[in-house]
Amino acid sequence: MLITARIGVLALQGDVREHLQALTSLGATGVPVRRPEELDQLDGIIIPGGESTTIDKLSRIFGLREPLIAALRSGLPAYGSCAGMIMLADRILDGVDDQQTFGGLDITVRRNAFGRQLDSFEADIPLDLGDDHDRPFHAVFIRAPWVEKVGSTVTVLGRVPHQHDTTGEGAIVAVRQDNLLATSFHPEVADDLRLHAYFLRMCSG
Repeated sequence: MLITARIGVLALQGDVREHLQALTSLGATGVPVRRPEELDQLDGIIIPGGESTTIDKLSRIFGLREPLIAALRSGLPAYGSCAGMIMLADRILDGVDDQQTFGGLDITVRRNAFGRQLDSFEADIPLDLGDDHDRPFHAVFIRAPWVEKVGSTVTVLGRVPHQHDTTGEGAIVAVRQDNLLATSFHPEVADDLRLHAYFLRMCSG
């Protein structure tokens, strides 16, 4: 079923076009967001994968940082993929000295936790998305972060086995807290729209 919504995609850097295409395929209206006034009348916003330090710097240059933080604190649903997960996290490990995030998610993320570009990989992982959660999601990890710690109000939606994971449960790669959703991987480059559909259901309440 197509879901009608007006969803912004933060268009400072990263996989903007791919997210817009996924939204269009689901019947939503995707809107590139580069200026503060473009945050108005949105049902939700996607913070795409890319380079978190660049997104951070450009958000300040374009005057978007503070208005976006205010919108998120006011309840605007947001989905962050890869670098977007870093931007929504309250705490970063292995970040650069002056790096800032938008925050809101009570998680600690480690930048480039899975390694460099050459260490990128794909994996079929279980995701708890409600409907159709028994079918694995083909996840694409590109210089991806993972979540090292979650707060008490954060729900873990997905994990992936990894040799450096010390918990034995798998590295945390998908989380939700209230109006905020984040994944370590890039669903916009996979042929699977279930995560975008899940976010649209979040936006519709």
